[in-house]
Amino acid sequence: MLSPERTLRQRIIELLTDRRMTTDQLARLLGIPEREVEEHLAHVVKTVARDRSQRFILEPSMCLDCEFMFRDRTRLTRPSRCPHCRSEGISAPRYGIDSLGSGSTHANTKASQQKDARKGSL
Repeated sequence: MLSPERTLRQRIIELLTDRRMTTDQLARLLGIPEREVEEHLAHVVKTVARDRSQRFILEPSMCLDCEFMFRDRTRLTRPSRCPHCRSEGISAPRYGIDSLGSGSTHANTKASQQKDARKGSL
C-alpha cells in the first residue's frame, strides 16, 4: 500500500523498487496522467543515481513487427516508430530500481551487472 503522506516521486521510487513497470501501469496506480509520470521519472533517475545502493534500470522498447530493440535510446519515453521497418507498433519501455546489496565481488554478481549494463541500465 502506498503511503499518502509521501511525495509522488517517493511513491514512484517505492513502486519501482525491485520490480519493473511501464509508465501506463504507474499512471494507473498513482491516478495521474502518463505524461506526468514521464516527467517525474527524469527526476527519479537523478535521485537514484545519488544513492550508491540502488540502480535505475531501463528495459528498452522493442518493435513488435521486426523485433528491433531500442538499446541505445536514452530518452525515457516510448519511441514513435521503428527506424528499421517504420512500424508504429512499439512496446513500452519498462522501468525499475534494483538494490545493489552489500557490494559483493562474486563472479556471478559481476557477470550479472555486466549483463544489466548491456541490457540498458542507466
